[in-house]
Amino acid sequence: MSFFSNKVVWITGASSGIGEALVNSLARQGSKIILSARKTDELQRVRTQAGLNDTNSLILPLDLGDSAAFPSLTDTAVARFGRIDILVNNGGISQRSYAEDTPLSIDRQIMEVNYFGQVALTKSVLPFMIRQKSGHIVVISSVSGKFGFFLRSAYSASKHALHGFFDSLRMEVHRHNINVLLVCPGKVKTNISVNALKADGRTHGVMDESQEKGISAQACAEKIISAIQHGREEIYAGQRKERTALWMKRFFPRLFSKIIRKQKPE
Repeated sequence: MSFFSNKVVWITGASSGIGEALVNSLARQGSKIILSARKTDELQRVRTQAGLNDTNSLILPLDLGDSAAFPSLTDTAVARFGRIDILVNNGGISQRSYAEDTPLSIDRQIMEVNYFGQVALTKSVLPFMIRQKSGHIVVISSVSGKFGFFLRSAYSASKHALHGFFDSLRMEVHRHNINVLLVCPGKVKTNISVNALKADGRTHGVMDESQEKGISAQACAEKIISAIQHGREEIYAGQRKERTALWMKRFFPRLFSKIIRKQKPE
Protein backbone atom coordinates (compact mmCIF):
# COMPACT_ATOMS: atom_id res chain seq x y z
CA MET A 1 0.00 0.00 0.00
CA SER A 2 1.07 3.55 -0.68
CA PHE A 3 2.20 5.72 2.23
CA PHE A 4 -0.54 8.14 1.15
CA SER A 5 -3.35 5.60 0.79
CA ASN A 6 -6.46 6.86 2.62
CA LYS A 7 -4.56 9.85 3.99
CA VAL A 8 -6.68 13.00 4.10
CA VAL A 9 -4.73 15.74 2.32
CA TRP A 10 -5.84 19.39 2.19
CA ILE A 11 -4.18 21.30 -0.67
CA THR A 12 -4.54 25.05 -1.18
CA GLY A 13 -3.83 26.50 -4.60
CA ALA A 14 -5.16 23.21 -5.98
CA SER A 15 -6.61 24.72 -9.15
CA SER A 16 -3.34 24.95 -11.10
CA GLY A 17 0.43 24.53 -11.10
CA ILE A 18 2.11 22.64 -8.27
CA GLY A 19 -1.20 22.21 -6.43
CA GLU A 20 -2.85 20.58 -9.42
CA ALA A 21 0.14 18.31 -9.93
CA LEU A 22 -0.02 17.24 -6.28
CA VAL A 23 -3.72 16.43 -6.62
CA ASN A 24 -3.02 14.24 -9.66
CA SER A 25 -0.17 12.35 -7.99
CA LEU A 26 -1.87 11.84 -4.64
CA ALA A 27 -5.13 10.76 -6.27
CA ARG A 28 -3.21 7.95 -7.98
CA GLN A 29 -1.84 6.91 -4.58
CA GLY A 30 -5.26 6.64 -3.00
CA SER A 31 -5.42 9.82 -0.92
CA LYS A 32 -8.63 11.54 0.06
CA ILE A 33 -8.16 15.10 -1.11
CA ILE A 34 -9.62 18.44 -0.10
CA LEU A 35 -9.13 20.86 -2.99
CA SER A 36 -9.06 24.57 -2.19
CA ALA A 37 -8.57 27.72 -4.25
CA ARG A 38 -10.73 30.69 -5.22
CA LYS A 39 -12.01 29.36 -8.56
CA THR A 40 -14.60 26.63 -8.01
CA ASP A 41 -14.89 25.77 -11.70
CA GLU A 42 -11.15 25.15 -11.95
CA LEU A 43 -11.24 22.98 -8.84
CA GLN A 44 -14.01 20.95 -10.46
CA ARG A 45 -11.87 20.55 -13.58
CA VAL A 46 -8.86 19.37 -11.58
CA ARG A 47 -10.95 16.92 -9.57
CA THR A 48 -12.51 15.42 -12.69
CA GLN A 49 -9.17 15.06 -14.48
CA ALA A 50 -7.65 13.39 -11.41
CA GLY A 51 -10.45 10.81 -11.38
CA LEU A 52 -11.74 11.88 -7.97
CA ASN A 53 -15.37 11.94 -6.87
CA ASP A 54 -17.61 12.91 -3.95
CA THR A 55 -16.52 9.85 -2.01
CA ASN A 56 -12.79 10.55 -1.93
CA SER A 57 -12.62 14.31 -2.35
CA LEU A 58 -14.12 17.61 -1.27
CA ILE A 59 -14.09 20.91 -3.11
CA LEU A 60 -13.71 23.67 -0.54
CA PRO A 61 -13.35 27.13 -2.13
CA LEU A 62 -11.00 29.33 -0.11
CA ASP A 63 -9.51 32.82 -0.34
CA LEU A 64 -6.20 33.05 1.54
CA GLY A 65 -6.86 36.73 2.08
CA ASP A 66 -10.00 35.95 4.11
CA SER A 67 -8.63 34.18 7.18
CA ALA A 68 -11.81 34.80 9.19
CA ALA A 69 -13.45 32.02 7.17
CA PHE A 70 -10.81 29.39 7.97
CA PRO A 71 -12.23 27.93 11.23
CA SER A 72 -15.57 27.22 9.55
CA LEU A 73 -13.88 25.72 6.51
CA THR A 74 -11.71 23.54 8.72
CA ASP A 75 -14.76 22.30 10.62
CA THR A 76 -16.36 21.41 7.27
CA ALA A 77 -13.27 19.46 6.19
CA VAL A 78 -13.04 17.54 9.46
CA ALA A 79 -16.78 16.83 9.48
CA ARG A 80 -16.44 15.35 6.00
CA PHE A 81 -13.45 13.04 6.58
CA GLY A 82 -12.98 12.92 10.37
CA ARG A 83 -9.36 14.05 10.27
CA ILE A 84 -6.71 15.95 8.34
CA ASP A 85 -3.44 14.08 7.92
CA ILE A 86 -1.56 16.47 5.64
CA LEU A 87 -2.00 20.19 5.06
CA VAL A 88 -0.25 21.59 1.99
CA ASN A 89 0.00 25.38 2.17
CA ASN A 90 0.58 25.92 -1.53
CA GLY A 91 -1.59 28.89 -2.50
CA GLY A 92 -0.01 32.31 -2.92
CA ILE A 93 0.75 35.24 -5.18
CA SER A 94 3.96 36.67 -6.63
CA GLN A 95 5.09 40.19 -7.53
CA ARG A 96 6.66 42.02 -10.46
CA SER A 97 7.40 45.60 -9.36
CA TYR A 98 10.28 47.63 -7.96
CA ALA A 99 10.05 48.41 -4.25
CA GLU A 100 10.28 52.14 -4.89
CA ASP A 101 7.20 52.01 -7.13
CA THR A 102 5.09 49.68 -5.01
CA PRO A 103 2.56 51.19 -2.59
CA LEU A 104 2.44 49.73 0.88
CA SER A 105 -1.06 48.41 0.18
CA ILE A 106 0.40 45.93 -2.33
CA ASP A 107 3.10 44.87 0.14
CA ARG A 108 0.38 44.25 2.72
CA GLN A 109 -1.78 42.32 0.25
CA ILE A 110 1.07 39.99 -0.68
CA MET A 111 2.01 39.47 2.96
CA GLU A 112 -1.64 38.81 3.89
CA VAL A 113 -1.97 36.04 1.31
CA ASN A 114 1.49 34.49 1.37
CA TYR A 115 2.26 34.71 5.08
CA PHE A 116 -0.78 35.40 7.26
CA GLY A 117 -2.99 33.19 5.10
CA GLN A 118 -0.67 30.19 5.53
CA VAL A 119 -0.21 30.83 9.24
CA ALA A 120 -3.93 31.31 9.88
CA LEU A 121 -4.94 28.13 8.05
CA THR A 122 -2.24 26.15 9.84
CA LYS A 123 -3.43 27.46 13.23
CA SER A 124 -6.96 26.46 12.29
CA VAL A 125 -5.93 22.88 11.44
CA LEU A 126 -3.35 22.42 14.20
CA PRO A 127 -5.73 21.62 17.10
CA PHE A 128 -7.14 18.69 15.15
CA MET A 129 -3.65 17.34 14.38
CA ILE A 130 -2.67 17.69 18.03
CA ARG A 131 -5.83 15.84 19.06
CA GLN A 132 -5.15 12.98 16.64
CA LYS A 133 -1.46 12.99 17.71
CA SER A 134 -0.18 13.05 14.13
CA GLY A 135 0.03 15.25 11.09
CA HIS A 136 2.19 16.74 8.39
CA ILE A 137 2.29 20.44 7.52
CA VAL A 138 3.82 21.33 4.15
CA VAL A 139 4.66 24.92 3.27
CA ILE A 140 5.57 25.97 -0.26
CA SER A 141 8.15 28.69 0.16
CA SER A 142 10.64 29.58 -2.60
CA VAL A 143 14.33 30.11 -3.25
CA SER A 144 13.21 33.73 -2.81
CA GLY A 145 12.73 32.78 0.82
CA LYS A 146 16.50 32.38 0.98
CA PHE A 147 17.60 35.43 -1.03
CA GLY A 148 15.89 38.37 -2.69
CA PHE A 149 15.73 39.25 -6.36
CA PHE A 150 14.65 42.12 -8.60
CA LEU A 151 10.93 43.02 -8.58
CA ARG A 152 10.12 40.70 -5.67
CA SER A 153 10.73 42.66 -2.46
CA ALA A 154 7.33 41.92 -0.87
CA TYR A 155 7.14 38.40 -2.28
CA SER A 156 10.61 37.56 -0.97
CA ALA A 157 9.77 39.10 2.41
CA SER A 158 6.66 36.94 2.71
CA LYS A 159 8.63 33.80 1.94
CA HIS A 160 11.42 34.70 4.38
CA ALA A 161 8.74 35.16 7.06
CA LEU A 162 7.40 31.66 6.44
CA HIS A 163 10.78 30.17 7.32
CA GLY A 164 10.93 31.98 10.66
CA PHE A 165 7.43 30.91 11.67
CA PHE A 166 7.46 27.31 10.48
CA ASP A 167 11.01 26.55 11.66
CA SER A 168 9.82 27.60 15.12
CA LEU A 169 6.56 25.69 14.81
CA ARG A 170 8.43 22.53 13.84
CA MET A 171 10.22 22.50 17.18
CA GLU A 172 7.05 23.18 19.13
CA VAL A 173 4.88 20.46 17.57
CA HIS A 174 7.50 17.70 17.42
CA ARG A 175 6.19 16.32 20.73
CA HIS A 176 2.78 15.87 19.09
CA ASN A 177 4.19 13.72 16.27
CA ILE A 178 3.57 16.50 13.73
CA ASN A 179 6.11 17.08 10.95
CA VAL A 180 6.75 20.39 9.18
CA LEU A 181 8.26 20.50 5.70
CA LEU A 182 9.42 23.71 3.99
CA VAL A 183 9.71 23.44 0.21
CA CYS A 184 11.83 25.94 -1.72
CA PRO A 185 11.07 25.67 -5.43
CA GLY A 186 13.15 27.52 -7.95
CA LYS A 187 11.70 28.24 -11.37
CA VAL A 188 8.71 25.99 -12.01
CA LYS A 189 6.71 26.22 -15.23
CA THR A 190 3.42 27.50 -13.81
CA ASN A 191 1.36 30.67 -14.19
CA ILE A 192 2.85 32.30 -11.09
CA SER A 193 4.52 35.05 -13.12
CA VAL A 194 1.38 35.56 -15.22
CA ASN A 195 -0.70 36.14 -12.08
CA ALA A 196 1.92 38.19 -10.22
CA LEU A 197 0.91 41.65 -8.99
CA LYS A 198 2.34 44.82 -10.49
CA ALA A 199 2.70 48.09 -8.59
CA ASP A 200 -0.76 49.23 -9.65
CA GLY A 201 -2.39 46.01 -8.44
CA ARG A 202 -3.02 44.60 -11.91
CA THR A 203 -1.68 41.18 -12.88
CA HIS A 204 1.61 40.94 -14.75
CA GLY A 205 0.01 38.88 -17.53
CA VAL A 206 3.31 37.59 -18.91
CA MET A 207 5.06 34.25 -18.61
CA ASP A 208 8.65 35.08 -17.64
CA GLU A 209 11.26 33.63 -19.98
CA SER A 210 13.04 31.92 -17.09
CA GLN A 211 9.71 30.56 -15.81
CA GLU A 212 9.01 29.05 -19.21
CA LYS A 213 12.32 27.17 -18.93
CA GLY A 214 11.72 25.97 -15.37
CA ILE A 215 11.12 22.43 -14.20
CA SER A 216 7.63 21.00 -14.63
CA ALA A 217 5.03 21.27 -11.89
CA GLN A 218 4.83 17.47 -11.91
CA ALA A 219 8.57 17.11 -11.26
CA CYS A 220 8.26 19.53 -8.35
CA ALA A 221 5.25 17.65 -6.97
CA GLU A 222 7.11 14.34 -7.05
CA LYS A 223 9.96 15.86 -5.00
CA ILE A 224 7.45 17.15 -2.46
CA ILE A 225 5.71 13.79 -2.19
CA SER A 226 9.02 12.00 -1.66
CA ALA A 227 10.04 14.54 1.00
CA ILE A 228 6.77 14.07 2.91
CA GLN A 229 7.14 10.29 2.85
CA HIS A 230 10.72 10.47 4.13
CA GLY A 231 10.05 13.03 6.85
CA ARG A 232 12.29 15.73 5.42
CA GLU A 233 12.33 19.19 7.03
CA GLU A 234 13.40 21.35 4.08
CA ILE A 235 14.03 20.68 0.40
CA TYR A 236 14.96 22.60 -2.74
CA ALA A 237 13.18 21.80 -5.98
CA GLY A 238 14.66 23.42 -9.03
CA GLN A 239 17.49 23.55 -11.48
CA ARG A 240 21.11 22.93 -10.65
CA LYS A 241 22.08 26.60 -11.08
CA GLU A 242 19.50 27.59 -8.46
CA ARG A 243 20.90 25.13 -5.95
CA THR A 244 24.37 26.50 -6.73
CA ALA A 245 23.09 30.02 -6.04
CA LEU A 246 21.84 28.93 -2.61
CA TRP A 247 25.21 27.40 -1.81
CA MET A 248 27.05 30.50 -3.00
CA LYS A 249 24.78 32.83 -1.01
CA ARG A 250 25.62 30.89 2.15
CA PHE A 251 29.36 30.50 1.76
CA PHE A 252 30.40 33.35 -0.57
CA PRO A 253 27.85 36.13 0.02
CA ARG A 254 29.90 38.98 -1.48
CA LEU A 255 30.58 37.06 -4.67
CA PHE A 256 26.93 36.05 -4.80
CA SER A 257 25.85 39.71 -4.57
CA LYS A 258 28.08 40.70 -7.48
CA ILE A 259 26.71 37.92 -9.67
CA ILE A 260 23.02 38.30 -8.80
CA ARG A 261 23.06 42.02 -9.57
CA LYS A 262 24.06 41.22 -13.14
CA GLN A 263 21.01 39.02 -13.71
CA LYS A 264 18.16 40.17 -15.92
CA PRO A 265 15.25 41.67 -13.94
CA GLU A 266 12.06 39.85 -14.93
